[in-house]
Order: sequence, then C-alpha cells, then structure tokens
Amino acid sequence: MAQKKAHEVEAWLRRPAEEVSVVLLYGPDRGLVSERAKAFAEKTGLSLDDPFSVVRLDAGEAERDQGRLLDEARTVPMFSSRRLLWIRNAGAQKSLADDIKALSADPPRDAVILIEASDLKKGAALRAVVEASGIGMALPCYGDEDRDIDQVIDGELGKTGMGITMEARGALRRNLGGDRLATRSEIAKLALYAHGKREIDLGDVLALTGDVSSLSADDAVDAILDGKVDAFDAAYTRHSQNGSQAYLVLAAAMRQMQTLHVMRADMGAQRNAASVVAAARPPVFFARRKLVERALERWSADALQRGLARLQTAVLATRQRPELAVEIARQALLGIAVEGSRLGSRDR
Repeated sequence: MAQKKAHEVEAWLRRPAEEVSVVLLYGPDRGLVSERAKAFAEKTGLSLDDPFSVVRLDAGEAERDQGRLLDEARTVPMFSSRRLLWIRNAGAQKSLADDIKALSADPPRDAVILIEASDLKKGAALRAVVEASGIGMALPCYGDEDRDIDQVIDGELGKTGMGITMEARGALRRNLGGDRLATRSEIAKLALYAHGKREIDLGDVLALTGDVSSLSADDAVDAILDGKVDAFDAAYTRHSQNGSQAYLVLAAAMRQMQTLHVMRADMGAQRNAASVVAAARPPVFFARRKLVERALERWSADALQRGLARLQTAVLATRQRPELAVEIARQALLGIAVEGSRLGSRDR
C-alpha cells in the first residue's frame, strides 16, 4: 500500500519517489502538515511564487467547482516541465476523493498533486484512495515526540548561533509539541528574548515560554460544541492574544465536527451516544467523554453539515483576506457556538 508510518515520513520527504505524483499529508498537527507540505513542494524544484507553475486550491473551493482539479491536472504547463497543484484544508470532501481516484486510473503526465488534510481515520475516502493508488503516497503527521522537538529546538537556535543548557532544554521541551508552527514561533520568541546571550538558561525559559502543547484550541472548540458562547469568546480571545493563527481554531473545529459527523452516523436505533463514544477508535480522552456525548445528542447530522460548510467558507475567506483572518474566524465560530446553544435549549 502507498503509505508510510509516522516515523518514516521525514526520510521519505528527503528523497521523494519520482513515480509518486499524488502526495497526501494528513494528521492532527496542522502546523506539521503545513511544514512538511512546504518541504515537499520545494523538492519539486518549481518556483513556489509562480502562479503558472504552482496552483493553490482550497479543498472547499475544489468541492464547489467540480471538475476543476481534473482540468488543472490535464493542463499542459507553459513555462515549466510540470505543474504543482497544492490543495489545502482537505477532509471529508467526496468529490476530491473521486477526482484523485480518476487521476490514479489515468495519471497526469505534467502535474503533481499535493494535498494537506486534517486527521483522516483509516478508511476515510481520501486516505483510502491515495493508499490504494499506484501513483500516490499517504503520509501521516502526528504530534512531535521528544526527539522531534529537540531537532526543532536545535534547528531554530542554530539559526541564531545560540546554545541552550540541558536544564533549560528540559523545561522548554515540556512546554512544546502541540503544534509545529506554534513550537517554532515559541522558540523564535525565546531566542529574541535572550538576544545577545551565548546560551539560553532556565531563567529565560521560565520567564517567557507558555505551555504551547496546551495551545491546541480545544478549549475554544469544546465551548462551541457545548453551546457556551461566552466561554468560546474568552478562549478564542486568549488564543488570538497568544499570537496563534486563526486557522488553527478553524482546523481544530473542522476536525472535531468531522469526527462527530462520523460518530453520528454510527448512532442508530440500537446505539446511544454513550455506547458510540465508548466504542470510538482512537478512544476519546476520558475527561472529554461526557462533553462528546452531549455534543452527539445535541448536534444532528444536518446541523454538523451546516457547521462544516460554515467553517469551509471561513477558511476560504481567511485565505482571501488574511488581514481579517482573526475576525472572520471569530464570526464563523461564534455563529456555530450560537447554534450549539440554541440546539441545547431545544433539548431541555
């Protein structure tokens, strides 16, 4: 099957197989997915700023404009030997999976398709199609382990010529790992704080770093699903003030709602929310089980679909107007939180 295990991904990206023309990067760590996608894109040798050679598409946009991906893949490049079709924010879009299946059956000669996706369970349509494809490669991206975090720390500090004490490294490592982009941002901020020193010590770490590993936006998303409008607003404001990207909350919300949508489909006349949550794989963290059960009882499949559509629209809008990303995301997420509150009131 055309896939790699999580620990094999970095090695494959250093030397991508030439016969692979569809690359799927997926996982819960959105920053790591984005970073690795950029690394692969650079390996193509194409100018990433050239719109004739690199076509960037949002998965929601490709879903609405059916057939566009196939048309782009068949377009003959004008100024380069091939073109890169870079698709972001992929998830449960059926037409995207169908298009990749069609391209696998009749591979494009002049195009490489790079897909960034959320966490896809085994058997998810897009993941299954790429894994079964003779021209595809599915690459999972999961949260950093200690060894990975050390590599990121050394890489970022190496740019500044600064070192770090073992004590400081241990403290810093414990505060990192939730999201690759947030991790890099935190290390860069620490290096700037300690500018002029040859070595970062424990005092520098304790004075500046927060707990990035907890900066996963789950508190904001949980408040949305539970219909707690004020709690969402407070959590989102805190998230934004910490300098985190708005898309992290949008991506986390999309991932959670996609998971709920799958779980909702498992609920039938013979199964209630508690039994579905108990049987979930991977298992739901015990501290969140009651919240997820409430969300399953509250959110219908139609309501979840409306929420996902709103999130996809917001993601596209933030790409078009990045200077307004924080407020665009807030407005979309707030609307979902209000609907969650309304659905909860109806159930009481």
